Amino acid sequence: MPSGIILSGGPETVTESSPPSPDVGIYTLDVPLLGICYGMQIMADQLGGEVSISNKREFGLAKVSPHHDQEWLGESTSAASAKKVEFDVWMSHSDKVIELPPGFTIAASSVNAPMAAIIDIDRRFFGLQFHPEVTQTSNGPRILEFFLVQVCKCSQSWTSSNVAKDLIEIIRQKVAGDKVVLGLSGGVDSAVVAVLLHQAIGDQLTCIFVDNGLLRLNEGAEVVETFQKNIGIEVRQVNAVERFFRELSGVTDPEEKRKVIGRVFIEVFQDEANKIRDIKWLAQGTIYPDIIESAGNVHSSAQVIKSHHNVGGLPSSLNLKLLEPLSKLFKDEVRSLGRHLGIPKQLVYRHPFPGPGLGVRIVGEVTKENVDILRKVDHIFLTELKRHNLYDEVSQAFAVFLPIKSVGVVGDNRAYNHVVSLRAVETIDFMTADWKKLPYEFLSHVSTRIINEVSSIGRVTYDISSKPPATIEWE
Repeated sequence: MPSGIILSGGPETVTESSPPSPDVGIYTLDVPLLGICYGMQIMADQLGGEVSISNKREFGLAKVSPHHDQEWLGESTSAASAKKVEFDVWMSHSDKVIELPPGFTIAASSVNAPMAAIIDIDRRFFGLQFHPEVTQTSNGPRILEFFLVQVCKCSQSWTSSNVAKDLIEIIRQKVAGDKVVLGLSGGVDSAVVAVLLHQAIGDQLTCIFVDNGLLRLNEGAEVVETFQKNIGIEVRQVNAVERFFRELSGVTDPEEKRKVIGRVFIEVFQDEANKIRDIKWLAQGTIYPDIIESAGNVHSSAQVIKSHHNVGGLPSSLNLKLLEPLSKLFKDEVRSLGRHLGIPKQLVYRHPFPGPGLGVRIVGEVTKENVDILRKVDHIFLTELKRHNLYDEVSQAFAVFLPIKSVGVVGDNRAYNHVVSLRAVETIDFMTADWKKLPYEFLSHVSTRIINEVSSIGRVTYDISSKPPATIEWE
């Protein structure tokens, strides 16, 4: 018998004729139940309530006001009783509950969702229209802890130490005496996999770093030096710059670019891996958000947001078994694991970099000229974030090259130059994110540096979109 049940959110709607629904038997198991967003709506519908399409959709930050005596919502009873208390939540819904099921009462409301939280105390059923699992819900961790620990009586045994020990043992049992090859990107995910494998199987591991020409400034040399000199892991570096640009010529569709970059990476990687005798396993730094966004779980009804080149299986020609130790972890969990494994802090907390590199930060065709421009712009932005002690306040920051030009004035002459957009976000799990409110003076300084030092740039913009509805990357 489970200690509790959580019905998660999802892209579906209860108002459809045959919405995805859990077995109604779960409501008679006499175990606590928490419904989140769609989970709350389907629970309300199945238990005799009513759900309707809302006149006003809610996506992003909202304020929720708990009704009195709602300690489970993260507010103390005395505070909630003495005065009106509001806290920030993350909403992402087009439907709402308009009639409560029998036995339920309203626990909290927002402007657009009068039933933002509901509860049936006797049956220990809880419903949230908002998402407690995302960074932007201020009381989210306390709400989940209350449900899991106080209501479900679960033990808090998930620690980085336990996870590392379990993963290392799983790797040893799976791999035994076989050799493993890992595609190293230099990001935290593949770095943690590399160290886990190194601790589990030692020199049975070989890492391959493919320079696709779409990397940040000086990235290739920094990655090789970090792993070979600081961590002691063998890294083979492959220069495939010309091949990637040739294959990307004329390609403008973002999904097609991702597929081209992924395919060429596999081909280059395979050529190098074939030089190593008796390789049996391919390790990847796939994490759970990659699988979710790619709808990579065969049992999932998730929609494809964007494909990830490390999700979706391997070409049969590789003839290797797949090893993905981090596939059930989120980014914050991977970072916690990385610190426990002794990986240098500057690598663990380095901003994420997409597998396709700058290729998906150039809207439109990827050319060497545009990559060189973007690389300079990106370097200025990141350098200034570090110099102003803002880098660690931002979860991810980068520049995007736009396929447009804009009129300007340079030295009293008309100019017609490229446009770039800067992007900086705050998040923990990277499933949702809010744009970072960087100081105006800082943005002005960065813009001036970019326009003065990168002669082909004539205009700098700043992206103030949250995820959702936008994604963190542009493509």
